[in-house]
Amino acid sequence: MIYGLAALISFAIVAAGVPPLRKLALRIGFVDRPTTRKIHRKPIPLMGGAALFAGCAIAMFLFIGFTSLTWTIVTGGLILVCIGLLDDSWKSKGKEFPVWPRVIIYLGAASIPVLFHIKITGIVNPFNGIYILFPSWFAWVTTMIWVFALINMINFIDGVDGLASGVCTLSSLTLFAAALITGHGDTAILAVIIAGVSLGFLLHNFYPARIFMGDAGATFLGYTLAVIAVDGAFKRATFITLLVPLLALGLPIFDTVYVMLRRLISGNGLHHADKLHTHHILMKWGLSQVQTVSFLYLIAALFALLSIILLMAIG
Repeated sequence: MIYGLAALISFAIVAAGVPPLRKLALRIGFVDRPTTRKIHRKPIPLMGGAALFAGCAIAMFLFIGFTSLTWTIVTGGLILVCIGLLDDSWKSKGKEFPVWPRVIIYLGAASIPVLFHIKITGIVNPFNGIYILFPSWFAWVTTMIWVFALINMINFIDGVDGLASGVCTLSSLTLFAAALITGHGDTAILAVIIAGVSLGFLLHNFYPARIFMGDAGATFLGYTLAVIAVDGAFKRATFITLLVPLLALGLPIFDTVYVMLRRLISGNGLHHADKLHTHHILMKWGLSQVQTVSFLYLIAALFALLSIILLMAIG
């Protein structure tokens, strides 16, 4: 009952909050303007990230309270939303925000879960069942790498109407099921809240999109999904359970690895935007935006199903 209510309230906050934010963004010119690299042909409001953060924060305080998990999401999320909105404001003026300030702030945000004792503490040896405790520095580094990676991975796939919000809905529902199976109550509530805000945003973001989540929304969702995975599956993982969040987030992980390899082979910088992402390739093959997104939803759903089957098999 509490999970359904948390999902419903977070969904309602975002679904109702987007229209006034959209009007405000249009009035002040806070929009993503078309370029040769982008698919849309008219300016689209960019304030979706603020609605996603507000919906998540309000629902967390209502259903989880003031816990280390809540403060981890709110503190790191607020940092990412602020720098994301700044980045989005530069886009609205036809400029590109410098890469390195973003990287430094993303790394800072990625360290916040560790400060609240949410970290990858070790792994179970599959041969003798003995728990191997990571040194403190290694737990810090591995957690930061994971969180930093997911922050960017969700941002990378946010290139077609409804793709990032739909994939985040599927991934968060998968992590919700995993948290229920493994008995992580607060993590399960947070996961279902993310599903609610993502779905509420998808109402306005599916093709033809009336608003974009921008860097603010994509980095916030990536950060939150990364924290959910650490808090629910990575804390005391076995080699098998490591696969559960990796499969739940399989689509953005696969897309990022593929794009990074292509950029390395081509000799381009890893941070330079291009049209090498999976959704770009599918559209180049002739698929429409709706067909592309629907196909990638199917792939994400298959990854999600595999992760749940794996978890139930070993549980």
